[in-house]
Amino acid sequence: MTFTTPDGLLYAESHEWVDDRADVVRIGITDFAQDELGDIVFVELPAEGDALERGEPFAVVESIKAVSDIYAPVSGTVTAVNETVSDRPELVNEHPFERGWLIELETTDELGHLLEPDEYREQI
Repeated sequence: MTFTTPDGLLYAESHEWVDDRADVVRIGITDFAQDELGDIVFVELPAEGDALERGEPFAVVESIKAVSDIYAPVSGTVTAVNETVSDRPELVNEHPFERGWLIELETTDELGHLLEPDEYREQI
């Protein structure tokens, strides 16, 4: 199966994507991750202002298959939460890179540890 892996994004080995928007980064889960999870029925997100540490869980996604933690690909402070996915969690399945994003944060990390699209494609 071929999964969408947009160029212009960076990827974590734990299947989160990062969109570097200069002053903040937007984070979501990849097409591969949403496919592995199955139909998502619930998303629990952090609050604006929460401090996240790279590698630590920051969200919970519940699907018809399992409950899974989502890990912070970078450290920083949450500046925005996509409340729409709380009301419509299926957006994470339908539009993982657009309307199904999870959070935005002001990062304190460099992004060099993240994978380029080709590197991530090789991983999956």
